[in-house]
Amino acid sequence: MQHAQPDPVQRKVAAFLGDPRSHGGAAVERVDTHAAMVFLAGDRAYKLKRAVRYPYLDFSTVERRHAACVAELALNRRTAPTLYLGVAPVLRRAGGLALGGDGTAPTDQALDWVVVMRRFPADALLERMAERSALTDDLMRALADAVAAFHQAAERRTDGGGATAMRAVVDGNLRELRESPALFPPDRVERLASRSISALERLAPLMEARRANGFVRHGHGDLHLRNIVLLDGRPTLFDGIEFDESLAVIDVVYDLAFLLMDLEQRGLRIHANTVLNRWLDVTGDLDGLALLPLFLSMRAAVRAKVAAAAAWLRADEGAVAKGSAAKLEREAVDHLDFAIRALDPAPPRLIAVGGLSGTGKSRLALGLAPWVGPMPGAVVLRSDVRRKRLFGVADTDRLPAEAYDAAVTRRVYAMLVDEARRVLAAGHAAVVDAVHARPEERAAIAAAARDSRVRFDGVWLDAPLETRVARVTSRRGDASDATAEVAKHQESYDVGAIDWLRVDAGRDAGDALAAVRERLA
Repeated sequence: MQHAQPDPVQRKVAAFLGDPRSHGGAAVERVDTHAAMVFLAGDRAYKLKRAVRYPYLDFSTVERRHAACVAELALNRRTAPTLYLGVAPVLRRAGGLALGGDGTAPTDQALDWVVVMRRFPADALLERMAERSALTDDLMRALADAVAAFHQAAERRTDGGGATAMRAVVDGNLRELRESPALFPPDRVERLASRSISALERLAPLMEARRANGFVRHGHGDLHLRNIVLLDGRPTLFDGIEFDESLAVIDVVYDLAFLLMDLEQRGLRIHANTVLNRWLDVTGDLDGLALLPLFLSMRAAVRAKVAAAAAWLRADEGAVAKGSAAKLEREAVDHLDFAIRALDPAPPRLIAVGGLSGTGKSRLALGLAPWVGPMPGAVVLRSDVRRKRLFGVADTDRLPAEAYDAAVTRRVYAMLVDEARRVLAAGHAAVVDAVHARPEERAAIAAAARDSRVRFDGVWLDAPLETRVARVTSRRGDASDATAEVAKHQESYDVGAIDWLRVDAGRDAGDALAAVRERLA
């Protein structure tokens, strides 16, 4: 990997920005990345792009850094308009250097340029929240909503993101990994190369079809926990890629894959599964699941080479930084291992969870999903959510009684079977959550697995009436409209012979989940 030697003029600029006297005496904190230096002072953050050049990024001249600052401001105001305040020059004055008030100074009068941002508490970064185990399921769903809304509003493009563009990313990753045999074992890199190229060739038609059909958008490009902040109570995406448009004009699943990979690599598979399922609920993009193993691998390979570049940069800064350089090198190797592992996904399979209202189907389905099928776990297909989608209402909006008549219910179960087939065809796994009271409903979902030639497991939950009534009456903010009256009425159902795994769900939900996981392993 190549990068420019430290720039003597930029050293002076960095010293100026790091001096409290440049900020009215406010204390200054500096944060370094492989591509930028960020100076935090008072209620502002000043981002100075490093005078570096990598195979995928060139900030080696003042003009390039200025253009990148302007582009960063415009692109990131799409998702974080209150965070990005402007672009400002660092100017030479008679008494030394000075920070300009806006970005209008002629380029030849500026020693360098900074992006001016609203400062936020470092603990509000989702990366920091993950480190202190502060990420919640509700926050993950809100994050998925934010990402889905961004993707749906993003500009559609047909000039990037297809098979050729993805091959270029893979080739670039491999080239840079091969340049560091002391860090990245050559046999591991070649294993990644073989699996990646095979996947690219197999998936090229799908990539091209998605590009033609509007799934390539001008996205974020660098969507991981370090670039998401809880701002004013909402997960906010920032620091999207501005230095190379081709890295951000991508398939929406490739954009999402960075976030899923980051969560998975941090040991947060449950959170990754929550994000994936919520994003799919909003977008309906089930067919894109076929691309996920390759895209997860590509994202991990990108992180491997970036971590390696950051490690070498820190090593160049002297003995004090060598400890952090070693940590970054370990991170780089771990991401290479992830990239290889992602291309050997677990096989697809189908699990159906049935039982009367209040037996705990949804909790069991959500508990099973992260540990079933390819990373980050199975897609949960819930009848209550599909019924709400059918009527165009929010998950928590109550539907009228006629929305539960037999004809509508048949449509809902047909949707579940169709979506399960799509998930399986994409090579992924599904957990279907529905009452499945009728034998024909159970037979139809089993047939979806049989026709797809994947393993099928049916799980039937039993619980006493009083337990079911207590559970449905205590629900809040849930997609189910079941009431105590509904639960009582279901006691009269003739469900017929059930050949699924029967589980006592009247006990603690955690015990029931553990028992089912053991039986289905």
